[in-house]
Amino acid sequence: MTTPEPASPSGRSRPARQVLWSLAPSVYIPSLLEFSGLAALMPVIPLLALDLGFSAWQAAALTTIFGLTSFLGPIPAGHLISRVGARSALVVTGCLLVVANVIAFVVLTPAVHDGATPVHRVALVVLLLVMATNTQVWQLGRQAYLGTALPPMMRARGMTLFGGVIRIGQVIGPLLGAVVMATGSDTGVFLLFAVTAAAATVMIAVFLPPGEAQLGPARPRGQRPSRSPARKTLNRAVLARMAVVGLGITPVMMARVNRPVIVPLLGAALGLDSVWISIVFGLSAVLEILLVIPAGTLMDRHGRAAVAVPCAVLMGAGYLLLAILGTAWAGQGQSLALLALLLPSLLIGIGNGLGSGIVMTLGIDVSPVHDRTRYLAWWNTMLGAGRLAAPLVVTGVALFAPITVAGAAMGGLCVVGGAWLARVLPRVTPSGGTRAR
Repeated sequence: MTTPEPASPSGRSRPARQVLWSLAPSVYIPSLLEFSGLAALMPVIPLLALDLGFSAWQAAALTTIFGLTSFLGPIPAGHLISRVGARSALVVTGCLLVVANVIAFVVLTPAVHDGATPVHRVALVVLLLVMATNTQVWQLGRQAYLGTALPPMMRARGMTLFGGVIRIGQVIGPLLGAVVMATGSDTGVFLLFAVTAAAATVMIAVFLPPGEAQLGPARPRGQRPSRSPARKTLNRAVLARMAVVGLGITPVMMARVNRPVIVPLLGAALGLDSVWISIVFGLSAVLEILLVIPAGTLMDRHGRAAVAVPCAVLMGAGYLLLAILGTAWAGQGQSLALLALLLPSLLIGIGNGLGSGIVMTLGIDVSPVHDRTRYLAWWNTMLGAGRLAAPLVVTGVALFAPITVAGAAMGGLCVVGGAWLARVLPRVTPSGGTRAR
């Protein structure tokens, strides 16, 4: 390997811990802050939209802005990061994120209380677009930086920890949002997001090294030579490799996107109220967080397939079990209804917890060292297409069949994806053996 320095000491776990701790103030803590603010805002968007005069379907459609930018945003974000460097891009977009949230609070608070106009509705759409595009820069910038800062022999642990931080933020954020809204102001979540984004931006400006942040785009000898014909041939080969791996991991992404849709709908069909459904989600989230560190260690020691395949298969089995129990135990009483939702959800949670960071790790594995940000942008775009298509699959199936059939379809896709990953990953990603390295 070309970067053996951090792995060469005899005590492997101690240097790994030191590397991860060194990245806490520049990556992990800012990520926790930013994702907590975003997670606090997301559930409130449809409610605010209704208060501003949007219809129910329009309010629901607003949440797709973030999915749409995950498909259209990574390539422009990659160009920006390659041009100005990761730290500059993160600081600038972080400041824009803060400003957008403050403006949203100032403009929309009177509208919610005193009556909204079409101007307020347009303002909400524009501000959400600004937030969504800036969030794409943040996600890609930190992923690209970690690809440079993490030594290959502990890449999976670092990326899995990043995925775990996102999950913790998704748990903390709604709780903080609930506290803010308890004061009587739904728009207060914009101020919460502004505060967390401001703190994260300051930490990035202080702790993220500007030199290392640009290692990816700066490796070629000059800016013009980096666009040579040789790069075009590499581009073709790398994109083909990304497509092969992405074909297997996309069902996992779709299963993650559809879980907050399928599980509550099936719980409602079983006659469970929102409290029990929330408890099921909470228990599943705890399992996911507990598996973050073991999943990264397993990937680094035994290869990506050792985690990616069980992740896809367990999530698929969970969705299939959800469909089976949701059909067999429907109308059999609340206890069986709760078990029909809880057992498959825990299985899905175990699979999803094993896959913490797997998508980002695979993206770095299949992208080249030189100009990595650009290739990661293409990788994120491919997966963004899966995120965007995921709700359409559920909607299309639910038009003609019960929601249990949509769950079964999702489960089947995951199992097929796991089988595909078992076939291709050992050939194109690290296969473990950190002791040998």
